[in-house]
Amino acid sequence: MSGVADADTRILSEDMTEFARVMRSETPPDQRPVTGTAPRINVSDDDVKRGLGRLVLALVRLLHELLERQAIRRMDSGTLTDDEIERLGLALMKQTEEIERLRRTFGLEEEDLNIDLGPLGKLL
Repeated sequence: MSGVADADTRILSEDMTEFARVMRSETPPDQRPVTGTAPRINVSDDDVKRGLGRLVLALVRLLHELLERQAIRRMDSGTLTDDEIERLGLALMKQTEEIERLRRTFGLEEEDLNIDLGPLGKLL
């Protein structure tokens, strides 16, 4: 059994030695030769911005839909005055327009905001 433990320790030790060597290196990470078996992921700035924009807008869209549902509940229960209903409707319309503007700015389609959550289903 100790032979297996020694092999595991040696592998861990080699990994840590390689990590320490890379951390001490003065060569920038993108100019170092690729070693090991794991390939590096090359992600462009545009991909990162678009992905982050998609995530943020999906969350904003979800919050917007929750606000709309809450507004409908309050209207149905009669707890809002006509003036409050009007202001709320205008605010939600402006919010929808801004979400659409941002969606177009990031070059996203409507279905891009409906993120697949795996076993939980679609977000929206």
